[in-house]
Amino acid sequence: MTRIISKLYPSYERAQAAVRDLEAAGVPSGDISIVANNADGWYGNGTKRVDRNADGVDDRAEAAGTGAGIGATMGGAAGLLAGLGLLAIPGVGPVVAAGWLVATAAGAAAGGITGGILGALTQAGVSEEDAHVYAEGVRRGGALVTARVDDRNASQLEATLERSALRPDTLRTNYGKSGWKSFDAAAKPYSAEEVRRERSLYQ
Repeated sequence: MTRIISKLYPSYERAQAAVRDLEAAGVPSGDISIVANNADGWYGNGTKRVDRNADGVDDRAEAAGTGAGIGATMGGAAGLLAGLGLLAIPGVGPVVAAGWLVATAAGAAAGGITGGILGALTQAGVSEEDAHVYAEGVRRGGALVTARVDDRNASQLEATLERSALRPDTLRTNYGKSGWKSFDAAAKPYSAEEVRRERSLYQ
């Protein structure tokens, strides 16, 4: 039986470490997803386009939209993080993402998210209450890691990922202090400065 584990981190670096921990524990790359806010342009500055199949579309964006890493699409085994692509999520803005959750959110549209992160999370089995917090957390500069894991190993893997993750109940309380109630896909995405300020609260 499969269980869904989702954890939010204050930075891509911490989420990256969580992805590597999952892969090292034997969780297949195809069962892991990452969505990290890119409002401040930390990813993509000076990055060259990768278009190995010469179809005019960055292979990393294609891989993210279809839920596969670039290593998988090219027959390698580089892991999930090799397939990162730049996307846009309604209410969140620009993100760097890869994995099956991204494919769920994107539907059939490779390279772009049309369905939204909230629907993808709830469809995957994340509680609606937590899904709102996770979506808002990404909007405010966070990075979300979601994995499908074997129920027998779920508790151990969750404990591993919990170490540097932000707690949903704490975030819900903190967000609520400014009047926040739920994630709004129609809301204006955070600016680069707002994202930096928000991240500094949790570093």
